Amino acid sequence: MAREPRQQRSRTTRRRLVDAAVECLAEKGWSGTTVGVIAERAGVSRGAAQHHFPTREELVVAAVEFLTDEQIAELRRRAAELPQGPSRALPVAELLLDLYTGAKFRAALHLWVAASTDAALREVLVPLEARVGREAHRVAVELLGADESRPGVRETVQATLDLARGLGLAGLLTDDTRRRRRLIAQWATILEPVVGDAPG
Repeated sequence: MAREPRQQRSRTTRRRLVDAAVECLAEKGWSGTTVGVIAERAGVSRGAAQHHFPTREELVVAAVEFLTDEQIAELRRRAAELPQGPSRALPVAELLLDLYTGAKFRAALHLWVAASTDAALREVLVPLEARVGREAHRVAVELLGADESRPGVRETVQATLDLARGLGLAGLLTDDTRRRRRLIAQWATILEPVVGDAPG
């Protein structure tokens, strides 16, 4: 019976390290996010952190994967309450475009910038970001009930995600809320023709 509590403690420690990694990245950027800093924020020893994640890159990959899974699950929970048909376009646009805001997006952005000049980080981040991008696209199609066999629909869905990232960048330095809401409302009118019945 002693094994289960130990496994639970291990899961709890990993979760604390992942949460701390996200917070540190958002606040300090890649250069300020060391295993020691993360361990201190998580309230564990550096040795314990390295037992779970031997390198900073491994810890960051785990953090990105966790963030992705958490955000996708949250999207699906919120989308279950939305209406069907074209009126779904605006609330789905708001869900998707708000995906790239806040501390989680800021943490990811620090990683993208660092990976542009850090070969080791880029090596682990590029395939992970490709997987994250595919999953975000798949969920966007699911939430919109979009039929990608129709001409232009796939491109419209992808443009939605690209717009979301751009709006996320625009809001990093100043409060861009008012302009953002106008753009989301306009984009929803573009999405209306591609909206179908989402899975119930």
